[in-house]
Amino acid sequence: MWPWLGDPLATAQRRADLWRLLGPRPALPAPPQGELLRRESTDACRVEHWSLKLNNVEPVPALLLRPLDAPPRGLVLYCHAHGNRFAMGKDELLLGRPALLSPAYGEVLPAMGYAVLAIDHWCFGERNRNSERAMAKRLLWEGKTLWGYRVHDSLTALDWALAQPGLANLPVTALGLSMGSTMAVWCAALNERITQCIDLCCLAEYEALLANGNFDLHGEYFFVPGLCAEFTAAEISALIAPRAHLSCFGRDDPLTPPTGARMIDESMQQAYAALKAPENWRQIAFDCGHQETAAMRTHVLNRLRRVVA
Repeated sequence: MWPWLGDPLATAQRRADLWRLLGPRPALPAPPQGELLRRESTDACRVEHWSLKLNNVEPVPALLLRPLDAPPRGLVLYCHAHGNRFAMGKDELLLGRPALLSPAYGEVLPAMGYAVLAIDHWCFGERNRNSERAMAKRLLWEGKTLWGYRVHDSLTALDWALAQPGLANLPVTALGLSMGSTMAVWCAALNERITQCIDLCCLAEYEALLANGNFDLHGEYFFVPGLCAEFTAAEISALIAPRAHLSCFGRDDPLTPPTGARMIDESMQQAYAALKAPENWRQIAFDCGHQETAAMRTHVLNRLRRVVA
């Protein structure tokens, strides 16, 4: 097991090492700020449309959902998927997508008492002005990474949300599928303010993806220079421990080969046991591919209910 596990100073250094690999973050000369563009209500929630200042390059469109009839009891950082649906972005929260079960999480979570934050990641939704491939190449030339820019915006948006009225002291869950799964894991690994992580359909050990060649199914954004020389996927996930972490995957999903998922599970069982919190880690396999199933949704909602109970 990793020598830094359980040592706060050494763990903080490992987080700093992970940030270093992501490259320089986009500058933010002031605390994150937001402009409320409009409000509307649905049958499920109050919807706030924001333009956030999270970096010095471009504004970040965001959705903030609030429960209809009561103050929120928890906050979800909702991380949208990829699937080459560059026009979708944060609207996945309200509209769903084929790989996700219906109804969309934007309908379900506020009814459970959650406020929900979702942003358009670089090259998605209202930020779909630049090619993802071109942006990844340009940032690499500059010694930066597209993944680092996306993680920066996610965590800076969370900082902004936690400064909003009624949200400051709420427990935070990072939740996502596919690219959103990876974002949820990295955000929780890098920010201890996140109470729990729920990742769907993406967490597998890099070694297994290299062995079967399926690493090439991931987009350019997934690859951080030098990452495998310093971290395994399990070690990144271990930075979440001992906080709660539910990881779900499909046995027939080429992005999560069973061998790679098993490697994660074995390492996390050891890590959480060493930190005397074995009940906070759970990995569950489902008979499906790269998609959320009804059984998977049930486990996700059960985890979320524990936080706001």
